[in-house]
Amino acid sequence: FNILNEQYGFEIRYIEARLNEDTAMLSSGCNAVCAFVSDDVSKNVIDKLCDCGVRLIAMRCAGYNNVDVKYAEGKMPIVRVPAYSPYAVAEHAMAMLLTLNRRTHKAFLRTRDFNFSLNGLTGFDLHSKTVGVIGTGNIGSVFIDICRGFGMNVLAYDIKKANQKADYVDINTLFEKSDIISLHCPLNQSTYHMIDKRSISKMKKNAFIVNTSRGALIDSEDLLDALLNEKIGGACLDVYEEESELFYEDNSETIIKDSVLTRLIGLPNVIVTSHQGFLTREALSNIASTTLENISEFFMEGSLTNKIRYNSAKN
Repeated sequence: FNILNEQYGFEIRYIEARLNEDTAMLSSGCNAVCAFVSDDVSKNVIDKLCDCGVRLIAMRCAGYNNVDVKYAEGKMPIVRVPAYSPYAVAEHAMAMLLTLNRRTHKAFLRTRDFNFSLNGLTGFDLHSKTVGVIGTGNIGSVFIDICRGFGMNVLAYDIKKANQKADYVDINTLFEKSDIISLHCPLNQSTYHMIDKRSISKMKKNAFIVNTSRGALIDSEDLLDALLNEKIGGACLDVYEEESELFYEDNSETIIKDSVLTRLIGLPNVIVTSHQGFLTREALSNIASTTLENISEFFMEGSLTNKIRYNSAKN
């Protein structure tokens, strides 16, 4: 932000605390607030920001399920970064899948102790396996290309069917036929807990689930139950539905009271990363650039190219 801000000249105040009802007052004297996926942009927070004189909320991310878009409509415009690097997230999804499948994280820890045993490190060929991709926007489409590069068969599900090269099927067929299921869709009313006890019951017993989108796409308790009872093969999670108070913080000296997360992390067929799919130099630069441009457009030109509108948010 500092480097790219040289061409805009904004005064930027960095506040380490997350945005919520208690911290909203820290925005006093600011014309805009820049928020992230872990911030609370609910009704009460929006009211407090308005009281502080804030005129614009600039989300430095694509998703906005943490934003009360309906309440904000007419009170304060909210803009976002609709795309920053689909490659970053898609590549991270594949990195997690490869890591869990070939147990490279376990091999790394073993060999640091000069333990070169191969016991428990057996994976499977991705070549010729079927991957089901839910959501075929920019990120999903890149992930499809990566999977095809591995020689995988690809099934896709998306209500928009925007990828002309994808082999679209209904959601139940995707669940039934996929060896790997990767989620690349937004979180809304229709996708909330789309992976639950019912959908898991339709999957192959050795299926892997990969989620780099939003945590609440998966019912975490149902996922844990399925893993404990060996109803699926494994899970790669870069997001978690109760991550807001945990992710992006060092909790290594803290007693984590979320028993579902602690049990998931403790399973040998689960890998969890800290919502870092976006974390590449290219993506960070694009996020900062688009965010600053969004702010500049509003205050200099009165335009809102990347405004989040309530009607589109409902879809």
